[in-house]
Amino acid sequence: MKDLKQKLLIEQIDKKLKAFSVLFNHPVPETGWIKTIRMALKMSLRQFGERLRITSQGADALEKRESDKSISIKSMEEAARALNMKFVYGFIPLDGSIEETIEKRAKEVAIEIVKTTSNNMALEDQQNTPERLRKAIENKTQQLKYEMPRHLWD
Repeated sequence: MKDLKQKLLIEQIDKKLKAFSVLFNHPVPETGWIKTIRMALKMSLRQFGERLRITSQGADALEKRESDKSISIKSMEEAARALNMKFVYGFIPLDGSIEETIEKRAKEVAIEIVKTTSNNMALEDQQNTPERLRKAIENKTQQLKYEMPRHLWD
């Protein structure tokens, strides 16, 4: 990566996101975290609502908004405080890290570029060998990772 600040940023973010990776295979409880924790504490909706300064109906609505994924981050933070918890959220890279996400995308783009070039060469009766295509894709992937052009995510 030619931009050293960008490289450092990616390394720092990857380090922070790695802490969340242990949660990758832990699904949210079916009824949501709020209700699950409230029930574990044997706290009634009335008691929960009082802690939030809302009615029990409002507390029930809050739990329903979480279960249907329409709750705000602010509401989750408030509910967490009422349950004597701290709400945290984050992202978990599907490819393991941001660096691996960039590598994967760079390779996808490299394959498109090399195949287009190879097809043009084939039309001119200058077809490449599979080994040369593999090497061209590898080189183009490294170039794209190094340059990080804006079109990488088009």
